[in-house]
Amino acid sequence: MKFGRITIDPEKMGGVPCIRDLRIPVATIVAMVAEGMSSEEILKFYPDLEEEDIREALLFAAEAVKERELPLTSIR
Repeated sequence: MKFGRITIDPEKMGGVPCIRDLRIPVATIVAMVAEGMSSEEILKFYPDLEEEDIREALLFAAEAVKERELPLTSIR
């Protein structure tokens, strides 16, 4: 899968995946969605973002954890 809106530059933000070189980390957007913020709220908070940036950030995060073992604890 190719991500045209995600940039990784070792010279910016320590190489953290960001949205379109805007210095807005993918993880920040994913966390905002996880906290229950709507796309409209996120776009208001970051006016340089576009709706597609949010979707691609979520897809990127999904791909990043796909096929990896994550340490999870079971709830009993």
